[in-house]
Amino acid sequence: MLEMTREEFEELVAEALDRIPPELTRLMDNVAVFVEDEPAADDPELLGLYEGTPLTDRGEWYAGVLPDRVTIYRGPTLRMCESREDVVAETEITVVHEIAHHFGIDDERLHALGYG
Repeated sequence: MLEMTREEFEELVAEALDRIPPELTRLMDNVAVFVEDEPAADDPELLGLYEGTPLTDRGEWYAGVLPDRVTIYRGPTLRMCESREDVVAETEITVVHEIAHHFGIDDERLHALGYG
């Protein structure tokens, strides 16, 4: 498995977030991004997870709720990648994929766009 400290991986996630165009990040609302070492045991290869209510599903009732949560998992990403460059690319794809869910874009559309 490729070695990378948690701090290095968190920096890659931050850099991937920084590459999201400002016109999109301005639209992100009530969402927090986290890095965890491993996903739940029932899905050990999961690279990222979006938990929350997509912007497209929010209505008048949406107030006073906890932020949506995007989690990027370090362990599975490092296990599947062979080089630091692979980790950079995969992290960016995963961050964009999970943020897209915040905007209401489903997996089928993301796969069609190359963010599988």
